Amino acid sequence: MGKLAGRTVFITGASRGIGKAIALKVGKDGGNVVIAAKTAVPHPKLPGTIYSAAKEVEAAGGKCLPCVVDIRNEDSIHEAVEQAVKTFGGIDILVNNASAISLTGTLDTPMKKFDLMFGVNVRGTYATTQACLPYLIKGTNPHVLNISPPLNMQPHWFKNHVAYTMAKYGMSMCVLGMAEELKVHGIAVNALWPRTAISTAAMKMLGGDEALKQCRNSEIMADAAYTIFSGDSRSRTGKFLIDEFVLKETGMTNFDQYAECPGSQLMPDFFLNEEDIVGLQSASGDAAEASSGSSASSSSSSSSSGGSAFSTSGPVADIFSKVQANITPDLVESTKAVYLFELTGDHPGTWYADLKNGAGAVGEGAPTSCTPDVTMRMTSKNFVAMFTGKLSSTSAFMTGKLKITGNMGLAMKLERLMKKLRSKL
Repeated sequence: MGKLAGRTVFITGASRGIGKAIALKVGKDGGNVVIAAKTAVPHPKLPGTIYSAAKEVEAAGGKCLPCVVDIRNEDSIHEAVEQAVKTFGGIDILVNNASAISLTGTLDTPMKKFDLMFGVNVRGTYATTQACLPYLIKGTNPHVLNISPPLNMQPHWFKNHVAYTMAKYGMSMCVLGMAEELKVHGIAVNALWPRTAISTAAMKMLGGDEALKQCRNSEIMADAAYTIFSGDSRSRTGKFLIDEFVLKETGMTNFDQYAECPGSQLMPDFFLNEEDIVGLQSASGDAAEASSGSSASSSSSSSSSGGSAFSTSGPVADIFSKVQANITPDLVESTKAVYLFELTGDHPGTWYADLKNGAGAVGEGAPTSCTPDVTMRMTSKNFVAMFTGKLSSTSAFMTGKLKITGNMGLAMKLERLMKKLRSKL
């Protein structure tokens, strides 16, 4: 019998991704799982429902109660909690995993999206904890675990998506307050966050298949959660825990088993400082940028002898010259987007790539005959690193080195486009 055998774990948003991985881990240990999520019928773009996840939990050896729950509605939450208690006799562990995300700036975040993120992330976490609390007080070795980040107050974690950051940090603030409040009851309240990006449906929507190659799978979060649940609830509370560090405490040193593509550079997750991720991904570190700068300089000197079609010279102009030379009708047809690049640093300036109209074009300044679909702001050094393959656009965005406004779907296409062009750049 496992450590969680017979104990009941209530998990929000567990029809897929990290929540489902935790549910399966609990099931394999002989525990009872309550899946509280909205997806009752198959989604056209996202895999899994509460019922398919429940079948997997039961096949793994656990018992499972799937409940259709919108955690923005407290009546829906209370109904699920009552069903859980009626079915399993109580609740021992709560995982606040459900979350809404919109990586958009202030002007690009309608209040409907703002309300969704605060309704799910903050209000939903608070309301679900409140509803489960009477049973957690009576539970065996009770834990509350929020899937939320450390409270990192560096401005760059706010500037590109302030609404999402505030909403996500709201979950973390619940940890701070509730850990102290519930300590008297012996309830542990902690946060768990991945050190690297996790290959979830949300990550695929953000960065496509290429981004998934730089991720770990959700099992690392499940294993870390299991380790937390196995510990004495009175011994650790109010902590912001990182999955890899939790597992290192158990003696684990090799994490290759969790890599989606073993050997690939790993992408750091949001809200972690550079010192937390050093060695994981050289592409986002200063040393890599310095390297990209020096290689770009040598590229500049070798290609500038051939002349430039632009009024300025340097590594940025060289890249746009090569992009221009490799534009094809098929590229324009498959991209259908106009990109604007606003660069700062050693080679400041505004550039555009029109891969939507006519035969396609690139140039200095803003396009005069069309409106950009996507605007990207970054340093010229990071721009060169992106186009030469030393920095992925997804990683740059997640670490605050790239700000994107406009159509995020078209922004994702740029990563695939750059991959096609790199061999020619």
